Amino acid sequence: MTERDDSASVDAGLPKQPRRRQRTLVESLGAIVLIFESVVMFLGALAIFGLKALPPAQALGGGAVLVLALFICAGVVRWRAGIVLGSVLQVAVMATGFFVPAMWFVGGIFAILWAYAIYTGVKLDTEKKESAS
Repeated sequence: MTERDDSASVDAGLPKQPRRRQRTLVESLGAIVLIFESVVMFLGALAIFGLKALPPAQALGGGAVLVLALFICAGVVRWRAGIVLGSVLQVAVMATGFFVPAMWFVGGIFAILWAYAIYTGVKLDTEKKESAS
């Protein structure tokens, strides 16, 4: 037998991989908002640094912590605690408006996007579950 035939017979005997868990719309939409918000928050931290609204270590360090928290929250939004954490982070992003007033607007827009994503995701996931029953 050739090497190619050998590998084909070995692959044919392997059990199929289990299917991955289907992501909910709440999880998908929430993660999208949080990841996009982390990019905008990175740029906001650079703006706070550039405008000298805070010392460099606080502006960049605080921004890095907030960006990292948004990334982590995007990964755990599948659980109720992730949704709560995401809501708390919305308040934290809006609070950066104390340093650069434009962040009140940016934070408000993302808070609205977050609320809409969670509300719509829950509504559509519920409808999908009910129609599957």
